[in-house]
Amino acid sequence: MKAADIAPFFATLQAANPSPETELEYSTPFELLTAVLLSAQATDVGVNKATRKLFPVANTPEQILALGFDGLCDYIKTIGLYRSKAKHLLLTCQMLIEQHAGEVPRSREALEALPGVGRKTANVVLNVAFGEHTLAVDTHIFRVSNRTGLAPGKTPLAVELKLLKRVPSQYLQHAHHWLILHGRYVCQARKPRCWECSVARYCAFKPKTPAPAA
Repeated sequence: MKAADIAPFFATLQAANPSPETELEYSTPFELLTAVLLSAQATDVGVNKATRKLFPVANTPEQILALGFDGLCDYIKTIGLYRSKAKHLLLTCQMLIEQHAGEVPRSREALEALPGVGRKTANVVLNVAFGEHTLAVDTHIFRVSNRTGLAPGKTPLAVELKLLKRVPSQYLQHAHHWLILHGRYVCQARKPRCWECSVARYCAFKPKTPAPAA
């Protein structure tokens, strides 16, 4: 993608969705951290179904710990890898209480030190909960960045660093969600829906997918 096309690319996405939000349901930074930790290799829809039952009962580190391993598993057993996620979440809650007075830290280093929290999860929390200009490169953002030529790279980290250089600062706050939603609903993995893509004119992908026959 040409440098001159990047700003209009994001301006177009912004015009269609001025204030994009995560599809994970949460009301506090800790709920967000929990939901993102549970979302690895799972759908947002599946995580939301579980947390709608969990959060009214336990939505603080202390309350999650009080459930214990078996109690927590009962709430999240519909999510893939739920046993390992329960173990990580309980350890994370313990660390939050012991090291951060039960609060979610605002630094990348402290977040990545939590069990089950990698760079992608830390970026989501920093961006969504605290408004930091970060991008969590998931499969959708990785695909869109490479396919469009916006920020090609061989690894998620390479794509993330290139996005931080190429995305204009006024769009960095919401770039993460615009790219995820675009990848989820338009620039899909198996067949990009180029015929209905609002930013196709700026995209380097060729040949564009034609509209299906009527």
